[in-house]
Amino acid sequence: MKKFLLILLLIISGNICLAAEPVKVEFNDGIYHITVTGDKIKKKIKFLSSESLITNSEAHKASDALLTINAGFFDPENGKSTSYIVTDNITSEDPHFNENLLKNGVLRKNLDKILNRTEFRILECTNSRDLKYAIVPHNTSADFSCIVKTSAQGGPLILPQLRLEEEYFVVKKDGVVVRESAAVLHKTARTIIGLKDDELHILIITDKHPMDLYEVQKYCKDLGLTRAMAFDGGSSTSFNYKDEIEVVSTEENSTGRSVKSFMQIMK
Repeated sequence: MKKFLLILLLIISGNICLAAEPVKVEFNDGIYHITVTGDKIKKKIKFLSSESLITNSEAHKASDALLTINAGFFDPENGKSTSYIVTDNITSEDPHFNENLLKNGVLRKNLDKILNRTEFRILECTNSRDLKYAIVPHNTSADFSCIVKTSAQGGPLILPQLRLEEEYFVVKKDGVVVRESAAVLHKTARTIIGLKDDELHILIITDKHPMDLYEVQKYCKDLGLTRAMAFDGGSSTSFNYKDEIEVVSTEENSTGRSVKSFMQIMK
């Protein structure tokens, strides 16, 4: 009987040791690497937008979240989103309602590219109890049996290939760059999200190790990611984890930039 109890105790102890945390945070050389694993945690991930611009820390505390990062692009002049956001199956932010985006003649001519920038989705499918991740251009239709539960648009796509010109982050004339947005060709802080098998990977590239998107692409490849995209970066880059970690870009100020939308993992 004692031998049986000892074996049972060893099995239980082994299971405890082998049980992996669904959210793992590592820091190395100025880069936070967050790995999110398992199916249950997918139900706790959501994108949301704020009525007014607030800091990542404010959003994190208000929701009592486990983890919060900045998400889509926005217009600092009027505080409106320039990225699509879906929250609880409903489109909560639509760039069509940003008048600054529509009245700018140059942007209006390239609106089809801007509105089709890459987004990260969590899909809910009737033929499966599990939720699915996807990184695709916005106009990509979901599978017939699936709906977008929550999503945030950003861009550009990084893996499997960069789409700088296709998403109107870079404009070239005679092979020369004449327009660049979101500092995609310059070294800056970055908020990156990627996939490897069924794992979700988040990179918070701080201004202690700034990168351009070609360097980010190589870094993602070295990690073995198969798909990756950028969210808003530079001074918008921000990250809170529990009450333990708070990251803001020092390009802005000590409290961080106020932004429009967030990705959160709830407790």
